Amino acid sequence: MTARHISWERRADESQETLEKWFWNNEASVYNPSYPWMANRVEDPFHYWWQAHAVDVLVDGLERTGRDWYEGRIRQLVHGVIVSNQGSIINDYYDDMLWMALALLRAYEITDDKVYLGYSRVLWSDIQTGWNDHCGGGIAWRKMQLDYKNTPANGPAVILATRLYRMCGDEEDLEWALRIFRWLSEHLVDPDTGFVWDGMNRLQDGTIDKDWEYTYCQGVYIGAAQELYEVTHDEDYLQLAGRTADTAIKRLTNPVTGILPAEGDSDGDCGLFKGIFIRYLTSLTVSYGKPIWREFLVKNGHSLLARSTSPEGWFGNSWEGPINRPVSLSVQLSGMMLLESLARLYR
Repeated sequence: MTARHISWERRADESQETLEKWFWNNEASVYNPSYPWMANRVEDPFHYWWQAHAVDVLVDGLERTGRDWYEGRIRQLVHGVIVSNQGSIINDYYDDMLWMALALLRAYEITDDKVYLGYSRVLWSDIQTGWNDHCGGGIAWRKMQLDYKNTPANGPAVILATRLYRMCGDEEDLEWALRIFRWLSEHLVDPDTGFVWDGMNRLQDGTIDKDWEYTYCQGVYIGAAQELYEVTHDEDYLQLAGRTADTAIKRLTNPVTGILPAEGDSDGDCGLFKGIFIRYLTSLTVSYGKPIWREFLVKNGHSLLARSTSPEGWFGNSWEGPINRPVSLSVQLSGMMLLESLARLYR
């Protein structure tokens, strides 16, 4: 079966329908963290950053179809997130706030609703307080652990600051983006291969967590480098993005099948990691892509549909199967990001 025999748009539509049917909580106006879900399950609390990626996939659907329904659901979800988050868009985790700010900024770009831009700006102002001199700079992971710095906080910060600069023209945002990217590249990127490590000083011993090899760290670095290339036109950034993409595919996929494996448990945060990597690799592929990146994305899409999609439309944590119950929202969103990405790739 080849890519032209699959309507990726139809598959993306189906995945959006699955999300609504099995995960939407109409009472709370957020998505349940799993299906089946029971309100008294202690292990299923409200996940702020999962909801941020739910906003992102709804923006994917809105951008792709232009349907008013998506705009209404985004508005409902953002309201539900604020209510569930004790009445505030602000969170204790800098990386979580970055995911939300990025999703809301995309929502603003599509809808022109300045409320979303305002929220993004509020979040960005709070995120900047995470920069400090521990580890030579960088944005902290969370407010209660200011000396721990990681890629999930700093890669998205570059993307956000650069996009804000592109949209609003504030030079200070670009200065932030360049400073954060320089710190990230110097501290958490292998100079020989471009592979991106997760974090440093987690245990207050200055150690870099080189044994934590995650797809989303590669994805946000690719996205950060691409964003900087598009505003500076400095070819070095594009080369850095491409090198990390090539290294990630070679290092993190199943060497036999070329498929991205499961990362962590099927009911946790790691379920989202592949989808984030796919989002930013797709953006690079659409604009500057090598045929090998396109082939990689299509191969993973075929495997997801053939080996890791249930009759109900649920996805597995590994895109080679199996499908676990309960089905985690994090895992479902990753599969949706893959299908929405392929729909974008073939539009």
